[in-house]
Amino acid sequence: MATDCEAWLNSNPVEAEDLSDSFASGDEDNGRLAVASKNINNEINGNWLSSSSNSIHEARLKAKAKRRLRKNSSRDSGRGDSLSDNGDVVRGTSATPTSPKSKLLDRKSRLGKGRGLPKKGGAGGKGVWGRSGEVYEPEEVDEKDPNYDEAQENCVYETVVPPLDERDFEKTVTPIVQEYFEHGDTNEVAELLAELNLGPMRGDVPSLAVSLALEAKASHRELTSRLLADLCGPVLSRNDMENSFDKLLRELPDLVLDTPGAPQLVGQFIARAVSDQILSKSYVEGYKGKVDCEYTRAALDRAAVLLKMNMGGLRIDNQWGTGGGQRPVIQLIKEMNLLLKEYILSGDSKEAERCLRDLEVPHFHHEFVYEAIVMVLESKGEKTFKMVMQLLKSLSVSSVITVDQMRRGYERVYMDIAEINIDVPRAYFILEQFVDKSLSMGIIDVKLRDVCPCRGRKRFVSEGDGGIVKLESY
Repeated sequence: MATDCEAWLNSNPVEAEDLSDSFASGDEDNGRLAVASKNINNEINGNWLSSSSNSIHEARLKAKAKRRLRKNSSRDSGRGDSLSDNGDVVRGTSATPTSPKSKLLDRKSRLGKGRGLPKKGGAGGKGVWGRSGEVYEPEEVDEKDPNYDEAQENCVYETVVPPLDERDFEKTVTPIVQEYFEHGDTNEVAELLAELNLGPMRGDVPSLAVSLALEAKASHRELTSRLLADLCGPVLSRNDMENSFDKLLRELPDLVLDTPGAPQLVGQFIARAVSDQILSKSYVEGYKGKVDCEYTRAALDRAAVLLKMNMGGLRIDNQWGTGGGQRPVIQLIKEMNLLLKEYILSGDSKEAERCLRDLEVPHFHHEFVYEAIVMVLESKGEKTFKMVMQLLKSLSVSSVITVDQMRRGYERVYMDIAEINIDVPRAYFILEQFVDKSLSMGIIDVKLRDVCPCRGRKRFVSEGDGGIVKLESY
């Protein structure tokens, strides 16, 4: 309202001068003029105001203008509005309103105060820990802090692995042992066990490995014996080994239910452990006169017998044999020849099949077929011919020898028949009979029979040949 009054006075300057001229004739008139001018200043829109109420009203107008300016600056911080000394709003024309996106990313104060710098020096905002590139120094401990504790200054924090209980022990260690049966690396098993907190279950590792090996193959038992020998010292102590074998002897009545030959096998493990210096030599003698279980007594008797034989020259370190993939080829060939000779003497095809499975060399069965056919070619009677034919038929029906291995065995004989014929003159003739019989019994197919080599033979010179002897193959 004050601004409206000033605007009205500025718009009528002549009327004010006329009033001063008309009342300037006398003193009385001068007094009236002063009263009139005073009334004009105090009258706004027909309302008479005192001097004190006028100043309060002007202060209210200025405060209202400032609030309006702050509100506009918070909505649009780019206009640059300001207040003049008399409370008028002065709007800038140089700055343009910013976009909503720029307002969200703007870190300047929106209250119209300060120097326009970013909040917290640019280190503020959600999820911000400080300025980029700022390096924090170690925080010093305040000894006057009520939560200060002297014991926390030298405290070292480490990762604590809880010890395994019986249930978690079997779930964790069993896959490790089963995987070891595949790769055979004892160092890997030792590293995996070292990462676990076995606790009181440490002595159960050998007993678990032996119980798994009882149901596995002979090669797996050999791997288990090697594992126990390598674990003794770095991972397990001799006391752990003795406690583990004591537990095995106590659990023999339960192990016999799944593995009938468990007492003899456990006795072999004990003898092998004594030979590898895992158990003391007095371990078996310490049970004399203290055993009531018949299975435990059988296991200890088996171990004692093997140890006595070891003193006589028998090597216990090779009692389980060696897996097929780890045996030399020459040794495998000798064992296959012994197997065939034993079969010719006994005629037990089931025993021959079991022995061939125990060799654990399914990829090398073509050598068995080759040796069997060569034995037929070198034999003089029909007994070997018939027995070998029956054995190959039995192994083919039971799928112990696959079709591919059978075919490769016959093809190897076809390739070496020329050299065999030097020592056995009738080798071609016997081979033709053997191949025809194999086809009739369903051991081979027609394609394999058709590629069977035949011996070239001479025919008489006919007229018109010029006296040249011709060779003919059929």
